[in-house]
Amino acid sequence: MMNRDFSKDEILEMYLNEIYYGNLAYGVEAAARTYFGKSVSELTLGEASLLAGLPQSPVELDPFTNLEGAKERQWLILNLMVSEGFIDQAAAEAAYLEPLTFAAQEVSLEAPHFAVYVRQLLEEQYGAEMVANGGLRVTTTLDMNFQRLAEDLARQHVGLVDPAKNLTNAALVAMKPGSGEILAMLGSVDYKNEAIDGHVNVTLSPQQPGSSIKPLTYAAALSPTDPAGPDGGNPRWTAADILWDVPVEYEQFNGQTYAPVNYDGAFHGPVRLREALANSYNIPAVLLLQDIGVPRLLEFGRALGLDSWTGDSSQYGLSLTLGGGEVTPLELTTAYAALANGGNKVTPVSILRVERTNGEVLYEYQPSEPQRVIDERVAYLISNILDDDQARIPAMGSPNPMELPFPAAAKTGTTNDFRDNWTMGYTPGLVVGVWTGNTDNSPMVNISGLEGAAPLWSSFMQGVYSNGGLVAELEIGGQMPPTEFTRPVGMAERPLCALGSATVGSVDCQPDGNELFLESALPPTPMPTVDRPSVFWEKLDPAVWRAVAMPLPPPSPEEIALIPPEQLADQPPAQLFCHFAEGTALDILPPTAAPQVFLTPPRNAESLKPAHEWAQAHTIAILPTSVCTEEMLAESLGEGQTAVWRITSPADGDTISGNVPIIGTASFDPALVEFYKIELGIPNGSEIQWLTLGETHNTPVVNGQLEYLQAEGLSPGVYYLRLIVIQDSNYVGEPHQIQIYVE
Repeated sequence: MMNRDFSKDEILEMYLNEIYYGNLAYGVEAAARTYFGKSVSELTLGEASLLAGLPQSPVELDPFTNLEGAKERQWLILNLMVSEGFIDQAAAEAAYLEPLTFAAQEVSLEAPHFAVYVRQLLEEQYGAEMVANGGLRVTTTLDMNFQRLAEDLARQHVGLVDPAKNLTNAALVAMKPGSGEILAMLGSVDYKNEAIDGHVNVTLSPQQPGSSIKPLTYAAALSPTDPAGPDGGNPRWTAADILWDVPVEYEQFNGQTYAPVNYDGAFHGPVRLREALANSYNIPAVLLLQDIGVPRLLEFGRALGLDSWTGDSSQYGLSLTLGGGEVTPLELTTAYAALANGGNKVTPVSILRVERTNGEVLYEYQPSEPQRVIDERVAYLISNILDDDQARIPAMGSPNPMELPFPAAAKTGTTNDFRDNWTMGYTPGLVVGVWTGNTDNSPMVNISGLEGAAPLWSSFMQGVYSNGGLVAELEIGGQMPPTEFTRPVGMAERPLCALGSATVGSVDCQPDGNELFLESALPPTPMPTVDRPSVFWEKLDPAVWRAVAMPLPPPSPEEIALIPPEQLADQPPAQLFCHFAEGTALDILPPTAAPQVFLTPPRNAESLKPAHEWAQAHTIAILPTSVCTEEMLAESLGEGQTAVWRITSPADGDTISGNVPIIGTASFDPALVEFYKIELGIPNGSEIQWLTLGETHNTPVVNGQLEYLQAEGLSPGVYYLRLIVIQDSNYVGEPHQIQIYVE
């Protein structure tokens, strides 16, 4: 019908005059005045092309809250105009790069960013026309006492920062972690200040979170694994494990190298997981993500409410754990709320009730059933680390803004070029996220989250908890939240060794406090039963072992010269020790073998070389990866020792038949030792009759054939073999003796 009554141009004109452009602007003329404060006839190409993209999704593409999305749509519009011949490519590029000056928005002076946020939610639910007609009465979660506190403290904080630091704006979200109710939402320090783009609600604007994302990486690594997986349900990491904070490089697909560095530019060697998180060291966080995998962190973050992480793992790298994936302050506050809420998922709540003016209730908030997204014990452990004032002193100093006079967990974040400062933190009853920086993403000058955001977070938290009236508002369902983090069942506290105990030659562990562990539901691994004393490894704590090892001589210049230069550059330095496998009989160990305290080596190959280099430079012993071979034993004679001798095959207790070579080592200096020989022991009542097999030998043998036993001529039964080394007509030491059975 319209086609008969109106021309296409008239239909288009009616469409443009009635279509919704967001922010209560119906029609292109209203949109021009709402967004740019001018008539549609005065719009530039850049302004007009931006408005042309809004009707498709006026809420989602709102340039006041999602300028990046609106600009992406603008670029699409401009390219369509190029393809249709209306403009050329140069004009399109010029229009896209044209600076946009938005008109100040006329909104309520009370919490304007929150008011716009709620209006957008209502438009999504009930449509823009119903909202615009003013037919709804809405009850929100906002507490104006919390909101005014945030506004006052944010303005004070920004005003106190040295102007040379170029920090012009701040945003803050305060939320009840038990319900997700938003108590305060500050999108900028001044909504009407165009110089800082004050109308932009930064709490809804994606920003790089810097190190404030790290607790999620650590929580994922500390979480129990799939019971059917290789770890049998146990976490891959504990808070007592060590991460090697040493130089590390990763080859990228483009041929470049990714080499993470710490904020202080230093390397700290072996650090416990607790200290690594508390001090926000970058390299350990990268190692942790390398171990659990980028897909695991993405899955974990999305479960906590990080909806901005929309891409697959191929779009992110290991820098994700350092803030390489943008999130909004509201999303990150929501994720931290789950930690404060004992690991239960939190969904932001801003609207409690919607009704028509006639009293008809359209919506009423109902608390949802708890949904576990983090193990309760892991949530407590992360909170305990983030509340550990002592653990963070090496990097943060003391006093620092995160030290509060009551239990509170906190984490700072700083992005590259100082473009974003963050501090996220919580008590069991209140979670607060703070962002500071510049809305236009211009860099600040040499200011970190500790200085740029933490003071605002600290003053807000203390402002709330020093005011009994505000604290009373934290109740949920008539109950006040706990004032301290409550340790859940299923956790145990165990002693630790000082990492400095593992110096070369050290035998004992020096106590160094306790750490919290998740108790395993699996039965303990039984100790193996052995027929005679043998080597076993003692796990003093997750990062420190006591194992029997033997010192190794340094490689000779001739041996080093045989290694190709490119291979030598990639190899760790020569190991100082070799180890004996568990179960090795003690009576065959050489005199130089002894128990030694060691640190666990890195789990990733990229860190092995720099970790061994760091350890040797600081006289720290890393658990040797090489098993002591016969060749090593032959080369490692103790002081006053002239020979090494043992039978390795047959093994003690073996059953044999036929003709059997006797394999082992008889290593000695022929100038000092006369010979070795193998003797066969034949039981004769209570005595043993010994017969020499073959001849005596004056040539050393290392892991080779010592002699030959023709067992086919022996009657079935028990026999003995012993290896004797003779010097000056006497035994060099006790013969090495084994028992065998002949079939």
